[in-house]
Amino acid sequence: MANPVFNRNPIFSAKAAARAQAAPPVPTAGQLAEQYAVPSPSQDEMGRMTYEDTIVKTAVSFGLLLAGAVVGWLLGAYPIVTIGAALIGFVLAMVNIFKREPSPALILSYAVFEGIFVGGISMLYSVVFASGIVPMAVFGTLGVVGVTLALFASGKVRASKRATQIFLVALVGAVAFSLVNFGLMATGVTTSMFGLRDIPIHLFGLTFPLGVPLGILVILLAAYSLVLDFDAIKRGVTAGAPRKYAWTAAFGLMVTVVWLYLEILRLLALIMGRR
Repeated sequence: MANPVFNRNPIFSAKAAARAQAAPPVPTAGQLAEQYAVPSPSQDEMGRMTYEDTIVKTAVSFGLLLAGAVVGWLLGAYPIVTIGAALIGFVLAMVNIFKREPSPALILSYAVFEGIFVGGISMLYSVVFASGIVPMAVFGTLGVVGVTLALFASGKVRASKRATQIFLVALVGAVAFSLVNFGLMATGVTTSMFGLRDIPIHLFGLTFPLGVPLGILVILLAAYSLVLDFDAIKRGVTAGAPRKYAWTAAFGLMVTVVWLYLEILRLLALIMGRR
């Protein structure tokens, strides 16, 4: 697993799912009769994580994120609000990642502040670039999430050890590039809005910014990260994880989807250019 939200929690590990699927001891005839006489409780009644409960908690989390985005959009003219929300969201993300037990209050707080940041940065993109860039990014994100979920649910896409290794190598490379690019922008070595991503490259008779192929690569990485997230949730349900970890699943999905949205937004900006 690449998403640290799931990676740091043994509840979502393959070993936990394997232990849950291990064959139980063979019961005696008397034990079987007693078992059949009592109605079988559902996973929800046993306080176990279920897909339904995970969906509900994810919907609540994204609902608050959307509400925060509306506030961030309305206050987007004040950069201090966007920057402040980004810093608070980052701190809350780190706390939630390293916290041993999931905290619904902290996760929902993250959703609100991250939403304010997303709304503010979206308003900035809308002003600097085409006004329709935000709806395009939103529908693009929904499309990637929907297609990835459909492919995963149908069994046509699965996380494999080899693909995950390639993913991790590519992800480390992308993070390293982003850190170097940020350093160059912060020190004034490059003054363009996207730094090295604005460097024009020539390929097959076409000229486009370096950030376009890089953006496509990172979006593919984010899509595969979604596959890893879905796989982790499946393992959590299979392992019979406690119900509270559905909040962890909701938080992990939020982190990946926000990443995906921001990458699509930046890619569209690089393609469309300034007004």
